[in-house]
Amino acid sequence: MIKKCLFPAAGYGTRFLPATKATPKEMLPVLTKPLIQYGVEEALEAGITTMAIVTGRGKRAIEDHFDISYELEHQIKGTSKEPLLNEIRDLITKCTFSYTRQLEMKGLGHAILTGETLIGSEPFAVILADDLCTPPVTPDPNPESSLPNNQYTNTPITENSKGILTQMIEVFEKYQCSVVAIEEVPMNQTHKYGIIAGNLVDNSDDTYRVTDMVEKPDPKDAPTNMAIIGRYILTPDIFDILRNTKPGKGGEIQITDALLEQAKNGKVIAYKFKGKRFDCGSVDGFVEATNYFYNQSKG
Repeated sequence: MIKKCLFPAAGYGTRFLPATKATPKEMLPVLTKPLIQYGVEEALEAGITTMAIVTGRGKRAIEDHFDISYELEHQIKGTSKEPLLNEIRDLITKCTFSYTRQLEMKGLGHAILTGETLIGSEPFAVILADDLCTPPVTPDPNPESSLPNNQYTNTPITENSKGILTQMIEVFEKYQCSVVAIEEVPMNQTHKYGIIAGNLVDNSDDTYRVTDMVEKPDPKDAPTNMAIIGRYILTPDIFDILRNTKPGKGGEIQITDALLEQAKNGKVIAYKFKGKRFDCGSVDGFVEATNYFYNQSKG
């Protein structure tokens, strides 16, 4: 079982300045919930209750969000506003949150290595809150036999509407190695992502055994248009690999470079997930997510 989920959350969020000058980008709200809460809800839906968060200076709002606010709860107790805290109370009750600080911004690989003290020697999930993911919305042909509603989205949970991390854990249980979530992107956007090449393993679940990975290649150098997005399941040997990984693209320690070492031994599976992803690290993606969730809430 995957018991822990790591959230690298130490970045500066410069694309959203000045909004992120004093507010962590992970706390930017899509409708009434911050980005990182969507990620925690996705992890909890996948059966994970231990949340490990790598933060940095100026990120205390994340810790405060996943804590009880006695003064606020006292002020709204017994009013019509009190139920608005039900979702976050539920997360606080069901999950354990632990934190460590990344003292220097040296890339995603370094952030994940910083989280080793919170993870230990077991397989774990990684969620980048910038990538807001939602499962496919498909009507349930037999609503009487479906599982209860997902309490966070008010949509019926069916076989076809599992969260992305839930889907990935099923892939991990099958292959017992690191798993990365991928989606096809336009070739002119490969310079924004880690790009994989691989051999199709199972057409029924869109899985590839990775043979090559390149961090943010120019379109002319990209082996494919299959891009890694902010969802990973990693085996614990990744920490030793990261310790010996030299800075790569941009002078940072890249998780892509470390995963390539595993891929050389056939130990990385790329999974083309079912669902929708919003790049909330960009203004365009953030606005798109806001509009999508607003329309869903009205539907």
